Formats: sequence, structure tokens, C-alpha cells
Amino acid sequence: MGVGSLQLRRLTARSVMAAGLASAAPAAAADLAGAGPAVGGAANDRVFSAFIALGGAIVPEYAGSSRYKAAPLGVANVTWRSFELQVRGPEARLDVLGDSPWDAGPVLKYRGDRDHDVKGPVRRLEKLDSALDAGGFIGYRFGGDARGQGEIGLRLTALHGVAGENDGFSAKAGVSYAALRWGPFRADVDADLSYGSASFNRTYFGVTAAGAARSGLRRYRPDAGLTDVGAGLTLAYQFDDRWGVIGRASVTRYVGEAADSSIVKKGSATAGALGLGVSYRY
Repeated sequence: MGVGSLQLRRLTARSVMAAGLASAAPAAAADLAGAGPAVGGAANDRVFSAFIALGGAIVPEYAGSSRYKAAPLGVANVTWRSFELQVRGPEARLDVLGDSPWDAGPVLKYRGDRDHDVKGPVRRLEKLDSALDAGGFIGYRFGGDARGQGEIGLRLTALHGVAGENDGFSAKAGVSYAALRWGPFRADVDADLSYGSASFNRTYFGVTAAGAARSGLRRYRPDAGLTDVGAGLTLAYQFDDRWGVIGRASVTRYVGEAADSSIVKKGSATAGALGLGVSYRY
């Protein structure tokens, strides 16, 4: 599974890079945890292994914003026996299928609030509190050579709000491709498509009559439907057995119900995100 004998399990594409790159910013790096030289024994001989990356990112203030802010970057892959905990900024998932081309398990995702500190007419809308979503994911990887180059990964994640502002359903389908495995260099590209229920879309893209009167934005009550498509590039370089650097650039285009929102029309239908961090593996 990748270069070297440490070979941590695949990081999926878009959520990888931080609170922001993970889905204000739907983010993720694909399969970069195993980059670089080998550490210790073979992967199956290790009871515990870990990959951690910390740094900073530039992300939109909120979904549909044309303004950007700085955000922390945080990624972790912690493997114990056949279980792997994957943390991608505000999202944590547990792969319970072990050393298999399939991966699946539960997911928790924290969604931050949208308060009155943001710029523009959106600040005069109702404040959105933070929320906690829960759900599950399933993925499958295939192809690629002995180094993992050419591998394709497919993943589907489904979430439902369980606490806080969001009580709707959302889903994301993604594909990643291991474009380059050359010595200490690795590169992955990815794309994804997101869907939201009527409740989800009204929470994050809707404008009530009262909000429209205060902000001047057009009243909007979206239905269920597609919300965005995205693509990303993740690069990594391993300095030695343990230390490396990881960077990610992604772009999101709001479509369907989200694109028709006056929040997006007043802001931007296209959002970019950039992140850079230092990685360590054990």
C-alpha cells in the first residue's frame, strides 16, 4: 500500500487539509500518509502507527463567501491493529475493515457557526449555531502499481445532523487518483459531488423573510438537491523517515440549489482553498 514499509492506510482526497479545507472547503488529501522511506518493520508487523500533519490554511469565511480567512490545518491517521482513526480537520472517521481494498465505518463531523463577525449583508442574517453530524462511509480502492501510483479510490459519505443548528441530511461522493509516486514525492488529484436535503440546504443557503428584510438579500427557500462539485490537488514531500511537508489546493463550485441562493449570488459561486503543513509519522 504505497512506498515504504510503514504504508499507512489511504487518506481520501478532499477533507485532508484542515477545518477549512475540509468543507467550507470540502477537502482531503488522497493517500499521502505513506510517503517517503520506510520506518521500522512491515506494515502488518506494526500494532500501532500514526501520521500527523499540522499547519495553516486560507479558506472562505463561510459557504458562498467571496472573502477569505486564515484557519488551522489538522490531519491525523492513527492505526491500531485492524482499526484506523482518520481525522480531517472537523471530521473524524473510523475504518473498521482493516487491511482491505474496502474501507467503511462511522463518521462524526463538526460544522462551525456563522456569526455576525462576517462581512457583507450575510452578517445581518440569523446567526447559525455550530452543529454535529453523524453517519457512515464506504470506500473502495483498486489499480495502481507496486508503489501505489495509478491507484483509484472511490468513496461515499452520508451524514445527518444530530445536534445543534443542522438537522438535515447530506451526502458526498468522491474519486481520487494517485498521480505520482516518485521517491520522496507524491501527488494526488481528486474530485467530488455533494448533495443536501431540503432541511440542510435551507439551513446553510436559505434566506428567511425576516433575514431578507434585514439584509437586503432575496428571500430563498431551497429544496433538496445537489449543492457543489469540487476538485483538488495534494502534494507531499518526505524529508526523512519521519518528517515531511504536505500541501493542498482545492476549488469548489456551487451548483443546483446552492448556486441559486442569494447568499452565493451576492458572494461567490466559486471558492478556493490553500493549505500547507508539516507532517510527522511514527
